Amino acid sequence: MQKGLIHIYTGEGKGKTTAAIGLAVRAAGQGLKILFAQFFKVDNASSGEKEIFKEIPEVELIRSNVRHPIFTKEKTEKETLKKSIIETFEIVKQRIASGNISLLVLDEINSVISGGWLDVNDIIDFLKNKPEGLEVVLTGRDASVELAKMADYVTEMLKIKHPFDAGVKARKGIEY
Repeated sequence: MQKGLIHIYTGEGKGKTTAAIGLAVRAAGQGLKILFAQFFKVDNASSGEKEIFKEIPEVELIRSNVRHPIFTKEKTEKETLKKSIIETFEIVKQRIASGNISLLVLDEINSVISGGWLDVNDIIDFLKNKPEGLEVVLTGRDASVELAKMADYVTEMLKIKHPFDAGVKARKGIEY
C-alpha cells in the first residue's frame, strides 16, 4: 500500500465495530496483516468476530480484558480498567513497531478517549508517528474533534431506531 489513511467510525448507531470487522476481513482477503485491538472486551466472552478471526491467520486479535463499568453495573474497578487500557495500547505500539502490520483497528478507542481512560494527545502522537503505510481505524462513540480533523474518512452511524430501546437484549451473532 501507499500512504496509510485514518478512518473513524463513530456515532450512536449500530455498525461501528461491524464496519471495522468487514474492512479487516477484506484486507485479510488481499493478504494484508491486521492487528485488531479491542478495548472494553474480554477473551472469555462470546464474540462472533473473535471466533472467525481464529480462522484467519492474517488477523491478530488482542483485547484489554476488562469490561467498561457501563456493562458491569459499575462493578469494574476503574484503576484496573485504566491499567488494562494503557497496557493494551503499549502492546499495540510494540506490535506496530515490528513493522509487518498493514491495518490497525483500535476498536472502541473513541470511547476510551471520551471516557478519560487515555489522553487524546497519546493517540494523536501515535497517529502522527505511525509507519507511513499503516492504515488505521478508530471506532467508538464520541470521536474527538481533533481526531476527526486528522482523519481521512469519518463515518457517523446515526441511530434512528434500535431494538435495545424497546428492551431487546444483545443477540448472539448480530450484536456480538
